[in-house]
Amino acid sequence: MSHDQNFKNLILDYPRETIAFAAAAEAMAVDQGARILPVRQEQLQERLGERFRELDTPLLVEWPDGRRAALLFVIEEDTQTSRFSIYRLAHYCLDLAELLDVTRLVPVVIFLQPGSYSTELRLGGDARGYLHFHYLACPLFELPARDYLDSPNLVARLNLPNMAYAPDEKVEVYAKAVRGLIDLESDPERRIKYLDFIDIYAALDENERRLYQQSYPEEADLMSGFAERFIEQGMQKGIQQGIQQGIQQGMQQGEARTLLRLLGSRFGALPLEVQQTIEAADADTLMQWFESALNAQTLDEVMRRQE
Repeated sequence: MSHDQNFKNLILDYPRETIAFAAAAEAMAVDQGARILPVRQEQLQERLGERFRELDTPLLVEWPDGRRAALLFVIEEDTQTSRFSIYRLAHYCLDLAELLDVTRLVPVVIFLQPGSYSTELRLGGDARGYLHFHYLACPLFELPARDYLDSPNLVARLNLPNMAYAPDEKVEVYAKAVRGLIDLESDPERRIKYLDFIDIYAALDENERRLYQQSYPEEADLMSGFAERFIEQGMQKGIQQGIQQGIQQGMQQGEARTLLRLLGSRFGALPLEVQQTIEAADADTLMQWFESALNAQTLDEVMRRQE
């Protein structure tokens, strides 16, 4: 699993919300008149090298009316704190500031898993210090999930499973994350995409998923029904447009995951063998399973219809 890529997607899909969540004090100046542009990392390859390009997601905030100078947010996700290097981050920020000719720069590091990490870097001699560098740390594992259960910030709600909470609060935290996705995101594709994000980091077992469906039937039914409508609409649109090749490519690249989500919502945790079979299926087989999944009463019935 690429946590780095998961968070890059999150940051690029919701840049304003990410800045507000991870750099609240700096975000106060980023009003609706500001424009946020992701810095294309391909532009940095020759200057910084591959290992630096994979490190971060830079977001350039500009004010088109010129009332403020551009502000660059350098946002990095570090899964393991032991691998974090403040020297590397400082080096990268200096190179990036020179490359883009900016002096207003905010480094932010989102830490996913528990551990210790350096918070500042001081370089100097006997007479004085010559370099003092520090950054904004956002240790998700330390943030109390209960403080964000009803947050209007979608990035905060999606990350509830990554925050701190008691074991018996896990199902509630999952439900609040799903409810946030329902209330704060209207785009169908992003809803499916970030339901997967929540599931990855919540990692409910079969008993927890059953408890969720019993305790939060509205959220479970809403997402299950939404997934069904999304699938039906996508299939109808594909048929109407007659783009068979596009349907096949879409099925093979993304619809297997959507089918797994639908089946999981309807029948609970899926056996590993079923997951592997669906991920390896061709587009025609996936389409048959989609049609069966909408009406079948059991998982066995869905899988048996294709044989």
